[in-house]
Amino acid sequence: MPKKRDRQEEQEILQEENAASQEAEEQTARQEERDDAPETVEEGCCEALKACEDKYLRMHAEFENIKKRMEREKEKSVAYAQEAFAKDLLPIMDALELAIASIPEESEDEHLQKLREGVQLTLDNFVKTFEKHHIKVVEIDEGFDPNFHDAVMQVDSDAHESGEIVQVLQKGYTYKERLLRPAMVSVAK
Repeated sequence: MPKKRDRQEEQEILQEENAASQEAEEQTARQEERDDAPETVEEGCCEALKACEDKYLRMHAEFENIKKRMEREKEKSVAYAQEAFAKDLLPIMDALELAIASIPEESEDEHLQKLREGVQLTLDNFVKTFEKHHIKVVEIDEGFDPNFHDAVMQVDSDAHESGEIVQVLQKGYTYKERLLRPAMVSVAK
């Protein structure tokens, strides 16, 4: 029997030690909560106020950023509002240029000369209007640029270096800084 008592006593001691350690842990946790908790209501209010101020400042900054972005987008949309209309006018310019090219300059027919003159005046007015509204022809003098030129074929040419523009098949146009239509060109092999 003494062995049973010893075991029972050991179990009781272990239970008491476990209970004591649990109670110590609970006291430590309560103490940490008290340390984390504000000592007074005033300190609690100050912390809440700081948190609200921080939240307000962040929301205000986000609102200002959205406002600026919307303003930039509005300015862009107003600046490029006529872009679609300008694209629609490009085939008319092409047709007028083809009409002039199809009428010989030294034609003896007076009616053809008057027709050529009228088409040329119309084309000149279109060109002036395009310039007035910042629509410009894509330059080919600086060589081939894949951002502004579309190479539709390669041709053999002794007069041009490889990759150089040989002929413009269709003019390209820009509207302000945006490309309306790339120039269709042939380049040397």
